Amino acid sequence: MRALTWQSKGQVEVQDVPDPTIQEPTDAIVRITSTAICGSDLHLYDVLAPYLTPGDVLGHEFMGIVEEVGSETGSLSVGDRVVVPFNISCGRCWMCTHGLQSQCETTQVTEQGKGAQLFGYTSLYGAVPGGQAQYARVPQAQYGPIRIPQEGADERYLYLSDILPTAWQGVEYADLPEGGTLAVIGLGPVGQLATRVGRHVGAGRVIGVDLVPERLAMAAAHGIETVDASTVDDVGHALLTMTGGRGADSVIDSVGMEAHGNPIAEAVIGVASSLPKPVARAATNRFGIDRLAALKASIAGVRRGGTVSLLGVYGGMADPMPMMEMFDKQIALRMGQANVHRWSDGLLELLKQSEDVFDVEGLATHHLDLEAAPDAYEMFKEKRDGCIKVVLKPAA
Repeated sequence: MRALTWQSKGQVEVQDVPDPTIQEPTDAIVRITSTAICGSDLHLYDVLAPYLTPGDVLGHEFMGIVEEVGSETGSLSVGDRVVVPFNISCGRCWMCTHGLQSQCETTQVTEQGKGAQLFGYTSLYGAVPGGQAQYARVPQAQYGPIRIPQEGADERYLYLSDILPTAWQGVEYADLPEGGTLAVIGLGPVGQLATRVGRHVGAGRVIGVDLVPERLAMAAAHGIETVDASTVDDVGHALLTMTGGRGADSVIDSVGMEAHGNPIAEAVIGVASSLPKPVARAATNRFGIDRLAALKASIAGVRRGGTVSLLGVYGGMADPMPMMEMFDKQIALRMGQANVHRWSDGLLELLKQSEDVFDVEGLATHHLDLEAAPDAYEMFKEKRDGCIKVVLKPAA
């Protein structure tokens, strides 16, 4: 089959790779009909490069048709149309039964000290081949795949794999009061959905912050107040000014380690990811730092006693945090990988409505063949051609 593979830092290629096969009785094989490029895939370009091996199949947002099932996949059947959550969870362990599927004790990557396995996301998370391919092996298929209606556009349901439940969890974790003010820093795909979720659950005011014109325009078209970060000296101060000096009740950082604004951190990240793999892994594990511009703006812009919710992925082990400010302002801070199955039932019911509640079908700006994935990664990374979200279509 054809699949997108990681080759080296900043280089991915579509190659012929072996077709996946059933390896465990709880496995299923899914023929992929749509797969997307996620902002966290870009971390594989640089920060997480030491944990990848040439030939690793990437991608963790995908959906398709079940082609084969193992003997212990429950009621899952050949021909079912499914979305596959990005985290691999069993549904039976203590973590799963307590709504923490991203920490599944059956698939935890304990040798790396990490949570549940993820599709297409480095040896840190199990080195499970991903879904930017024609087919994928889906472990724990007795629980993982979300069955969806046979009819309807793929993009009505595709984002159940990751970014829609991620956005929903981010708003839940933000502890937004009814009628309160929500600020979302970073208006990439997850940030766009977080603003829409915020409005859906009753925010009185939603403010979106970014510096990319197309992202700001998309948010504004959905009724979001916007702040162009390139025109203000201090995003946190701008949020305080817009809220009468108090700050937003809840702030979501949907940027993470890709934040702009810290050339020193960027240089350190670049050096660390270029070292020989064993040295690079050790350096990242002990001394890794992130670009923290978005996080610091979130802490500065939230009101005293408010909540900061982190949706953006951070990977640093030695990030300098403004602890004095956080303590003095009595901030609550929540974060973590989305527990997809915790939210998927309710979200699926919303998506089944005739109205496209979150305008998910209008989110993707680019629809391309899987063969175009290497160029699409570069376009997405560089934010060229108004690129906000890319959906790839593998050839049958």
